Amino acid sequence: MVAVIICGVTGGELIRVLVVDDHRMVREGLRSYLGMVDDIEMVGDASDGRSALDWLARAKAQRALPDVVLMDLLMEPMGGLEATAAIKRRYPEVEVVAVTSFIDEDKVHAALEAGAAGYLLKDAEADEVAAAVRAAQRGEVHLDPAVARQLTASLRRGPSADPAALLTAREREILVLVAQGKANKEIAGELVISERTARTHVSNILAKLGLSSRTQAALWAVREGLAPPPG
Repeated sequence: MVAVIICGVTGGELIRVLVVDDHRMVREGLRSYLGMVDDIEMVGDASDGRSALDWLARAKAQRALPDVVLMDLLMEPMGGLEATAAIKRRYPEVEVVAVTSFIDEDKVHAALEAGAAGYLLKDAEADEVAAAVRAAQRGEVHLDPAVARQLTASLRRGPSADPAALLTAREREILVLVAQGKANKEIAGELVISERTARTHVSNILAKLGLSSRTQAALWAVREGLAPPPG
């Protein structure tokens, strides 16, 4: 399974990536693919969560931390969920994107609660992987469309079929701020909550509405009359 760490892009710099997966062929496949993407650079790989933490410790000592991790969830001896939580505790500036071969609602929620900035399936198209990497670097949440659809379907099994009715009052408040173009850090400051809490709320909003990006959420909020159109 896979974990990729990607550093932020500023002033034309490459997004730097570390791949963590317990299958060498997966790591090599990602190395080949990422080598063809202009704005992304794979800077290393690891075979499990513990190895990824060791890699990050060395990178920290060299002041060369990346920004994002694409993290496979099922690895030994340390799995992706435990590694994600540890990375966010030790290196909050590093983002994590969970990658797995199946949709498990409990695992999706657990990954997001641990601090992951996205959730991808291993059969995702190459451009979907790149989109998730770039979204994480921007501090946004990216859900695989199949994951978002399944989560939404499960949430709608209740008595209400109205997507807006699935949102809590706090989630509606945050959705309005997303529609205003505010980043997680700005939302956290305005609502006096942590940036991680803001990001978790955004990920829950996307899951409930069956959306895969903040842009889609903003357009949905305008269309449904929850937020005024921009400008």
